[in-house]
Amino acid sequence: MKLGIFIKDPRMGESPRFKSMVDKLTGNGFAFYRINERDDIEDDTDMVLSVGGDGTFLSATKRVADSGIPIFGVNLGRVGFLSENDPETVVEALLDGSYIIEDRVMLSAVVSGGDLTMEPGFWPYALNEVTLHRCGPSVIGIDVCLNGTALPTYWADGLLVSTASGSTAYSLSAGGPICLPDTQVFIIEPIAPHNLNLRPLIVPQTSSVKLSFQTRDSGAVLSMDNRTMNIEPDWTVEISMAQFSLKRISLSKSNFVKALTGKLFWGEDIRNNEDL
Repeated sequence: MKLGIFIKDPRMGESPRFKSMVDKLTGNGFAFYRINERDDIEDDTDMVLSVGGDGTFLSATKRVADSGIPIFGVNLGRVGFLSENDPETVVEALLDGSYIIEDRVMLSAVVSGGDLTMEPGFWPYALNEVTLHRCGPSVIGIDVCLNGTALPTYWADGLLVSTASGSTAYSLSAGGPICLPDTQVFIIEPIAPHNLNLRPLIVPQTSSVKLSFQTRDSGAVLSMDNRTMNIEPDWTVEISMAQFSLKRISLSKSNFVKALTGKLFWGEDIRNNEDL
């Protein structure tokens, strides 16, 4: 089996646990090569190992997702919802084949407007969320058009459109709901809204969400997962489901609810801690 390796933080490549994983798999006939950019992907690659945390996994997504090659997250970072597997577990899963390939919905963000110049290397897709955020001290008014129907203007620090996969990322921090990864929905969610009667909205993932904005500042910031770009006031962003999905490798024994309780301490009551 031919495996590409993506490492964002060079220190991860020096980890004894990572080196041990590579040595064990090499001894069992696995071949490895390093990936830095999209053009580095070699023919006949069976999967890509993303070594680090969830931020590294998102960076690997930009390089691999539309190739159809599955990504296996190797967790040497912190929380790890996308990269949930430690190196020792990865070795075991690859040797005995105890894994599955799941499809995760991607977002497409089409930017249009007057004097539009895209930044070099712009990749208009996201796995977790697309966010429109103020770039200065003034509140921003975000106009949302859902499938051709205008919603009330969101006056807030920003607004995000999240996939079910992204419900445990920025959306969660902004007060959004938790969705199981295979839930076929998008979340439209204001960030620190000034009008308190506008709450997060759950819509089908087949929806089209068009964003424009009003601001007294020079523009706004558009982010797609862990990448950002500045946009002008007369630009619009149309968000919809991408025409391809991310193929993510998951262990057969993975359990999302257990991950919530184990990693985010969901429902834990400190009053039940006998050590206090």
